Amino acid sequence: MPHAFYARHHAKGEHMDKLKMHSPDMTQQNIEKIQALFPNCVTESRGADGELKLAIDFDQLKQELSNSIVEGPQERYQLNWPGKREALLTANAPIAKTLRPCREESVNFDTTENLFIEGDNLDALKMLQETYLGKVKVIYIDPPYNTGKDFIYEDDFAENSDGFLKRSNQKDEEGNRLVANTDSNGRFHSDWLSMIFSRLKLARNILSSDGIIFISIDENELDNLLKIGKEIFGEENHITTFCWEKKKKPSFLNKNVGSKFEYIVTFSKNRDYTGAFSIDLTTEGKKYPLNNAGNSLGNLVFPAGSVRFNLPDQIVEPQDMSEGKIKTRLINRLEIIGGKNVNEFILEGEWRYSQNRLNEILENREEIIISKVPFRPNHVKAGGETKKMHNLLSVAHYKVSTNEDADAESSELMGNKYFDYTKPSNLIKLLIQAITYDDQECLVLDFFAGSSTTAHAVMQLNAEDGGNRKFIMVQLPEECDKKSEAFKAGYKTIAEISKERIRRAGAKILEGECHKDWNKDVGFRVLKVDTSNMADVYYSPEQVSQGSLDLLVDNIKSDRTDEDLLFQVLLDWGVDLTLPIRKETIQGKSVFFVDDDALVACFDLRINEALIKELAIKEPLRVVFRDDGFESDAVKINAEQIFKQVSPYTEVKAI
Repeated sequence: MPHAFYARHHAKGEHMDKLKMHSPDMTQQNIEKIQALFPNCVTESRGADGELKLAIDFDQLKQELSNSIVEGPQERYQLNWPGKREALLTANAPIAKTLRPCREESVNFDTTENLFIEGDNLDALKMLQETYLGKVKVIYIDPPYNTGKDFIYEDDFAENSDGFLKRSNQKDEEGNRLVANTDSNGRFHSDWLSMIFSRLKLARNILSSDGIIFISIDENELDNLLKIGKEIFGEENHITTFCWEKKKKPSFLNKNVGSKFEYIVTFSKNRDYTGAFSIDLTTEGKKYPLNNAGNSLGNLVFPAGSVRFNLPDQIVEPQDMSEGKIKTRLINRLEIIGGKNVNEFILEGEWRYSQNRLNEILENREEIIISKVPFRPNHVKAGGETKKMHNLLSVAHYKVSTNEDADAESSELMGNKYFDYTKPSNLIKLLIQAITYDDQECLVLDFFAGSSTTAHAVMQLNAEDGGNRKFIMVQLPEECDKKSEAFKAGYKTIAEISKERIRRAGAKILEGECHKDWNKDVGFRVLKVDTSNMADVYYSPEQVSQGSLDLLVDNIKSDRTDEDLLFQVLLDWGVDLTLPIRKETIQGKSVFFVDDDALVACFDLRINEALIKELAIKEPLRVVFRDDGFESDAVKINAEQIFKQVSPYTEVKAI
């Protein structure tokens, strides 16, 4: 088709879709969900900037949810504190920030499936919302205990959502995010509650349906943490509160009794989909994945009622469920009711078993279980027993180490004691093992990483049982005290010590005996929280006209690289941040290929139609260019049409 036709066809103001380049605005997402259920409760409201936005008619919504006339506020059981509403706003407000890759501080950047995110954990959690929504199986955190002698995050609650978005793209010259929370502070408990509340709200979103969060705490905030947890996760989803024997001999800092225990508060995303906590599985009762990356592609047919789904009732449309190295595709529409597949369904993938072997398994009444989307079927061998663990974590019962042991472990690994009150790696390993024995390909997150004991535990567990669990660590680059041993040793920040701990732990584990099925991934990609790559991004896409965008000579900051831009695109599009990345030169331009065809990106200038056609032939799922990167307006207009003709399923966008 001639070029003139493309230009003529789009001459009336049609433009390539632009990525939003900021974290999701969850308030607006929640409003849209309410609108779908109660359209009469959603109206338009004019904001401070004069723009019309969707808003909730709360009086009408209250009435919709009540069996009687609602005339005013009602008393109800709840935990409240000064700043709670502001903390909720802070959790939901979008930010204009990004994650910038740092190859020189990474280990095996191009091949690893692990992440180390350096920066504010509230920012990190917001940026992970789309990419890892419902994908994290385990969260373990060891937040400040609020003893009156530790530090908490200083969050700014004094602004609306738009103000938060604007400020997030400005540099904090001081870089201070932690403040001492002394017990003389009039908002001593309130400040801690607000800090943890906003982060747990975001953490819940990225937990899988069968996901678990473990939160270490002592007696100072145990009661409040339980109340917050029950509000966020639901009272019915409180699994237990583990008691960990932290000391061999009691501490007598308390004037009344000696203390030997700390606590690990444990919640599930949905208890209905959470199995038994166990570390004593027999071989027969273990789960074995049907996927086997590297085998030839084939189809498996699952008869109606043959698979147990630990998922809510739903209809799943045919789709590509590939992720990382695992290739899976759902061929036909599937209906799930009461934890079973109503109809026969077909999965395409690289399988460990043949169709005959699958039929044999089903005839023997052994189980096939699927616990998440994307589907990863597991075979449960019959005849086994799952022995539930109890909630006393001690040396006597589970050979769990104490604080003293943890200090010795850390000091031996690092050559000195740089941290106080670290957790022993075998404690965290035990917790992860207890809920991932049947899902050894899962994702583990710790957004109060500290010394990254959690990463150490994940790698050690994989080395022992052959699992390929992945980790995401998040740690603020908190400055080390200049008088500390860490600073004297050359570590300027806690994050630097944390990364070095992972490097040394990984190397030590590889020196020992490793399970033959383990992929030996002890690497990690370092990504650093920073302001947006986009210059003056103080807007949402709906707030800026195309005309004003055209006036921007260069909308990208001068100090940002193409790889910086790529990772912001991955975030914005919700693409896995650990997928393999390949860079090629095509038609004289640098082109990134993420997982071959998951995403193709070219941020060079003066892109011509020859390059566009060559990329279209490769039929990627997504492709992105700079908005000002095209050789001419005609090329930009024609780009989408070329893809529509050659690769109609490719999503085309610009930054």
